[in-house]
Amino acid sequence: MEKNQLKRLPVGIQTFEKIVNGDYLYIDKTEYIWRMTHLGSYIFLSRPRRFGKSLLVSTLQAYFEGRRELFKGLYIDSVEKEWTEYPVLRFDMSSGKHMEKDQLERYLLSILGENERRFGLTSDHPDPNVRLKNLIQNVHKKTGKKVVILIDEYDAPLLDVVHEEETLPVLRNVMRNFYSPLKASDPYLQFVFLTGITKFSQLSIFSELNNLTNISMNAEFDGICGITKEEVLTQMQDYIAVLGERNGWTKENTIDVLTKQYDGYHFSWPSADIFNPFSLLQAFNMKKVDSYWFASGTPTYLVEMLRKFDAVPTDISSMEGGADDFDAPTEGMTTIMPLLYQSGYITIKDYDEIFRSYTLGIPNNEVRIGLTKALVPSYVMPNTLVVNNTARNIARCLAKDDIDGALSLLKNFLSTVPYCNDASSEGHFQQVLYIILTLVSDYFADVEIHTPAGRVDMVLRTNTRLYLFELKLNKSAGAAMRQINLKDYASRFSLSGLPVIKVGISFDSERRTIGEWKIEG
Repeated sequence: MEKNQLKRLPVGIQTFEKIVNGDYLYIDKTEYIWRMTHLGSYIFLSRPRRFGKSLLVSTLQAYFEGRRELFKGLYIDSVEKEWTEYPVLRFDMSSGKHMEKDQLERYLLSILGENERRFGLTSDHPDPNVRLKNLIQNVHKKTGKKVVILIDEYDAPLLDVVHEEETLPVLRNVMRNFYSPLKASDPYLQFVFLTGITKFSQLSIFSELNNLTNISMNAEFDGICGITKEEVLTQMQDYIAVLGERNGWTKENTIDVLTKQYDGYHFSWPSADIFNPFSLLQAFNMKKVDSYWFASGTPTYLVEMLRKFDAVPTDISSMEGGADDFDAPTEGMTTIMPLLYQSGYITIKDYDEIFRSYTLGIPNNEVRIGLTKALVPSYVMPNTLVVNNTARNIARCLAKDDIDGALSLLKNFLSTVPYCNDASSEGHFQQVLYIILTLVSDYFADVEIHTPAGRVDMVLRTNTRLYLFELKLNKSAGAAMRQINLKDYASRFSLSGLPVIKVGISFDSERRTIGEWKIEG
């Protein structure tokens, strides 16, 4: 199958008109747009970076401008009968990063000026909020129609300073002041849409906009951004075939690889399975499965906030809480959970309806490995090359079912890790072991797995074996093995379909490495 037989992939293209007129592949999201624009007049949507928010805003702009020719053959063309043209004010905040107060105010004036010029208006008022109020009223007066406002990446000026206690309130006040005219301008507004990554509280940003409808966790809009598994299987079959042919995979193998690497996002429960659109399109375009989302950058604010909340890697692998715990305002949060969820590093995995409790975890391999690599300098050692090479060599041992060789490599590695104040705790060694095993990319590691008799310290599933690890500090490996056997941890995993290998490990706090180990099974 030749590439020129397929429509071009819109990698990095965020303009709806360009996609349509350039005959790029477009996954039809206009049914969601129809529902959303008929749900209310003030809508807010939170989604992770590079999930198609800007394309959604661009599509909304074309729709409200009445550009029916762009929607030919799409869902909305079959249901929309009027195609009324509205004046649209679009504000892209994505470039408002890394700015001081005065810079940010000048940036706001600049994008206001761009919108003014689109409608043949001029203004030299120095206050962004007054200028926005005047712009809305003047556009309404000039066109005789109500105004549509689309705000893309509304939180961009705040994200990079979310961990800075002094700077955040200053910039937050600037943005609150800017958005303040929206409520008073209601008589002149047809529709207002705001999107971003995080959820700042209405009190802090939209103090008077009390009629804002948040659809971020509304199941009717779970697939509005990203690409659902159904869309992948029905609209991207040819791209799956090309990728499979290039890599020597069957169709089933290809879907399985893509699912493990890029799928797993859920923004409600129940929810469609959502693929990361940026990574998926890149994989099809490059004909190679890789970590494209993480290669595009790990936000500084995330690492800083992980440090601030003393989050450890094993905590991130599985979390539990109510919606108020993770779909919560970013500022004033008491745990890292809201930022991890809203940024796309953890997602909804399950829901307990009786107790209204959600289980959250890492969505896929790309995030699991990428996030772990980002944490290596803080939790293991600055020399990430040594860590990655160690993980790679351990993976080679595990591929040969050589757990003894893998532990020998781990012992030698740990002896090179710089001294850490936590090295006298069992938890420290558990974190390091978890990071190393997580970096063994094709396998899956998890911690504190519940069994009827207690919790297994760590479980590692490879393609051929299931390893149960019990860790002891300054005690014998025999003591660790006796606990595994006494509590019969292995029976919990008897239905896994894999041989269960029991591994008792003793860590030596004085030498800061593995002392000994025992293997059974």
